[in-house]
Amino acid sequence: MSGPAAGTASAATTTDVVCLGESMVTFLPSQPGRLADVPSFGRGIGGAESNVACALAAAGHRAAWVGRVGADGFGEHLVETIAGYGVDTSAVRRDPVRPTGIYFRTATDRGTDTHEVAYYRAGSAASAMSPANVPYEELFAGRILHLSGITAALSADCLELLRELTAARPGRPLVSFDVNHRPHLWRGGDADASVLLELARRSDLVFVGEDEAEEAWGIVGAEAIRAALPEPSVVVVKRGSAGATVFASGLRPGPRSSIAGGAECAPGARSTEAGGAENAPGAGPTEGGGAECAPGAGPTEGGGAECAVGGAESGPDTVTHVPALRVDVVAAVGAGDAFAAGFLSATLRGLPVRDRARHGHLMAAAVLTVPGDLTEPPARDHADRLAALDDDAWGRLRLGPGWTAADRAPEEVRTP
Repeated sequence: MSGPAAGTASAATTTDVVCLGESMVTFLPSQPGRLADVPSFGRGIGGAESNVACALAAAGHRAAWVGRVGADGFGEHLVETIAGYGVDTSAVRRDPVRPTGIYFRTATDRGTDTHEVAYYRAGSAASAMSPANVPYEELFAGRILHLSGITAALSADCLELLRELTAARPGRPLVSFDVNHRPHLWRGGDADASVLLELARRSDLVFVGEDEAEEAWGIVGAEAIRAALPEPSVVVVKRGSAGATVFASGLRPGPRSSIAGGAECAPGARSTEAGGAENAPGAGPTEGGGAECAPGAGPTEGGGAECAVGGAESGPDTVTHVPALRVDVVAAVGAGDAFAAGFLSATLRGLPVRDRARHGHLMAAAVLTVPGDLTEPPARDHADRLAALDDDAWGRLRLGPGWTAADRAPEEVRTP
């Protein structure tokens, strides 16, 4: 382990989610236009994994971010800002030689031709992360370990680190993997985006956009994506304005009840059909029932424990499609990270599959209605009321700026 820890909070074994990846200082334009024409920029922070950690902490979960920053002012700003959201940053390391990454972006949607991003991250402190210098005890301290394909693209050492973390091993927590394909990061490297498919197949819970699956792997459509990713217990295919489709092996889409007792499985443990615990990634109950398993475990309607992730042995997929919300978008950035945070939050709480995706949409809507990548999420009871709406009411929702602070009853939320 190299370098002193940055941050003062002590990592706890009761951490819900540990997120590993690069966070950077981002410079946001003071006005729309080309980077060449923008006169000034405001400072913020950006990083897929730290965004997820901040959103989860703001939603009331115990979240930790593990990363590497330079021994510079930008690194100090990153650690202080992320810790300010309630995230444990005690496992962040400072690199005495390499700098903290920074980037500048325009105000336009990332998906448009006019969007510009100028990254200054080559040779950054985070790109030096490797199996030899990360704190495995902190990484494996949580119920969920959240990773992203962005880290794999930073360097050969970072790719090797993700291969290590996604390898099946005793005591490995449930691994959540957001593909996060960034084409510019893969240009000119020794590896290509096909390794993202390899890493996704070694994970328990995968988030992937239809568009990025087509661009990175040439795979078209949600069903084809699931066919290419048979191993993960849960695959969430994000379909933009069409919503999200969740493939979950061995999980009921309907309501849960209180958790019944029984043997407690290790995080990520999968039970065999014969009833013996198997310490492989992906949690699933035995057919005999009664096991309280990995993160987000909730019982079936019949009273037996139903785990957050099931695994192929637990039965065929349930396929749940959840429409997206109509949102008055202020800035189309950060929505993917927010969706992952909302889904993980609901998973930790053992909510049904439909509500996990709805909480993802709600968290994304919170970010889409503010200028930056991060915002205060809606109060939990407010989000729960909206997630519980019937399909017709959900379809009529239209959320605009300020909706997260307007803790109103469902019928008072603005509709057309």
